[in-house]
Amino acid sequence: MRQLVILSGKGGTGKTSITASFAHLAHGNGVRAVLADADVDAANLELVLSPRVVEVHDFMGGKVAWINPEKCEGCGSCEQVCRFDAIAVHEESYQVDAIACDGCAACVYQCPTNAIKMDSQLAGQWFRSTSRYGPLFHAALRPAQENSGKLVTLVKQQARLLAMDESYPLILVDGPPGIGCPVISAVSGADMALIITEPTAAGAHDMERAFKMTRHFNIPACVCINKSDIFLEGSAQIRAYCLEQNIEVLGEIPFDPNVTEAMVNGEPVTAYRPESLASKAIKQLWERLVAGILAD
Repeated sequence: MRQLVILSGKGGTGKTSITASFAHLAHGNGVRAVLADADVDAANLELVLSPRVVEVHDFMGGKVAWINPEKCEGCGSCEQVCRFDAIAVHEESYQVDAIACDGCAACVYQCPTNAIKMDSQLAGQWFRSTSRYGPLFHAALRPAQENSGKLVTLVKQQARLLAMDESYPLILVDGPPGIGCPVISAVSGADMALIITEPTAAGAHDMERAFKMTRHFNIPACVCINKSDIFLEGSAQIRAYCLEQNIEVLGEIPFDPNVTEAMVNGEPVTAYRPESLASKAIKQLWERLVAGILAD
């Protein structure tokens, strides 16, 4: 069983649309794959795959303080000790702003009447779904909630368990953008990371950061330049950097309006317009990836 994670140093590079096309190509070529959307802060792979949810599970995040009004004597010691300004008087009683609360529990220890306790809060949900291209694990983190790295790990664990139980050879992961904790969780245990970039200053800069992150964690990585023909000099600079760093540029995808049209219609471009320029380039990229990651 191999894990392929699709990454991007910044959002908007086409990571999800390429992942959806990979799911379509894998299915069409007899490669059984478990799909995982690890971008739990803004999951959108489901918008293209149109999955049917078969399991829903709550994800409990960090704890938040709660004041029992029946025990509270209104001394204000909790408000004084709170470094996050999360406690204030509201309607003549002290209350906690759950969004501002950091869960440090300083108020719990400060309260002389034991009127405050820490409660777990619902941070989001994760789902097991079926899709036309295979089983999909995805999640939705609620606004202002933390622990997205933990939720990413949970999504990947569930995908891995199913892949092991049912002998799937491949886990295809749509990773989150950036280089933070959710991305580190997404690449953990991966056999290959494909970094999607674009020929812009921001795209090249964030690709470098993403590559340095994968190198730090000893994850093999390669690069794909999306919309490679919109700025030829920028693409040349990316190729030069990759050559210097010994990174393989595995594919270049030209700008193609069919990609946007396919997304609007809820289809991978390789299914919607299989003969388009982008579809042909993505197919070549997929074939090279499969030859490498599934060679053993």
